[in-house]
Amino acid sequence: MTKGQPSQALIVEDELLLLMDLEDRLTAMGYLVVGKATTLDRGCQLARELDIDFAVLDVNLSGANSAAIADELSSRGVPFVFVTGYTKSGIPERYRTCMSVAKPYETASLSLALQVALKAKPPL
Repeated sequence: MTKGQPSQALIVEDELLLLMDLEDRLTAMGYLVVGKATTLDRGCQLARELDIDFAVLDVNLSGANSAAIADELSSRGVPFVFVTGYTKSGIPERYRTCMSVAKPYETASLSLALQVALKAKPPL
C-alpha cells in the first residue's frame, strides 16, 4: 500500500449476499476491495496472486474450511480476519488466536477486528 492509498482487501465468502454486504461495509470504512471469491480454490488462487493488505475469510466455504487460504496468506505475511457463524471451535486450532468476528456482526466489531489484525502479523 502506498501512503495515502486505501488498504486493499480480499473477501472470501460463499454466500453472495453476505459477500456484497461485506464489500459495501469495507468500502464504507475506506478500504478498497480488489478481489472476491466464493470458493476455496478461487480464494487460494487470489490469496497467492493478488497484492493485498489484508483479507476477510469466511471459515466455512460450502463445507470446506478456509484454513488453506489462511495458510497462503500467512506464508506471505498478509493479515486476515475470520468471519464465522460458528464458535471459535470451528476455526482450525492453529488460527484460534487470530481475529474473528461472529456472524451476524456489527460494522463496528468488524472494524475493530480489522484494526487489530492490521497491526499484528498472522501466525506462521
